[in-house]
Amino acid sequence: MLGGGTTGIECRLLGRNFIGRDINPGNIKLARKMMHFKAPDNTPKSSYSLRVGDVRSLTGIANKSIDLIVTHPPYLNIIQYSDGKIAGDLSNIGNVEKFCDEIEKGAMKMYEVLKENSYCAILMGDTRKRCHQIPLAYYVMQRFLKAGFILREDIIKAQHNCKSSPYWAKQTDKYNILLIMHEHLFVFRKPKASDNLTDYKWSMKL
Repeated sequence: MLGGGTTGIECRLLGRNFIGRDINPGNIKLARKMMHFKAPDNTPKSSYSLRVGDVRSLTGIANKSIDLIVTHPPYLNIIQYSDGKIAGDLSNIGNVEKFCDEIEKGAMKMYEVLKENSYCAILMGDTRKRCHQIPLAYYVMQRFLKAGFILREDIIKAQHNCKSSPYWAKQTDKYNILLIMHEHLFVFRKPKASDNLTDYKWSMKL
């Protein structure tokens, strides 16, 4: 779930090592192009690796080897990034339960490769069906908690001047709905073995 490589660009500018994986070869190609630049001279030396891969397996990444995970999955099949041509692409799934089941598999794998007391940040938004809001972000949050993560933060990212806003503005009048103008940036922590988990029970699996 690499996308266009924005996180990788920031890692290069900050001198941080980066591992990027995406199931879509087109995204890997785009990220490789975007990250191919000379970092400022005073930037700490770093390295990066880009490879086609699946978040549900993360082949080649050792358990407890990652310091931070930043990811931005698709929101169901609202935008089908591979037009249904890539098997396993989460953006091809329109069923909420099936989507969350696959997200949970990814969450479990991310939990495995993350070091103890390290963080996983995931940006998720909601959607609608038959004019009613589907709290997709919270369904996804629950799957990460089920995988063993502890919720550290729920940061609300407000959206303004989005490309699709004029279209949706018309839909508000047509269908008597409100615009979904925010996303959730969930920051999860992988607990330490020495943590007393009862101290965090209200921030863990419900």
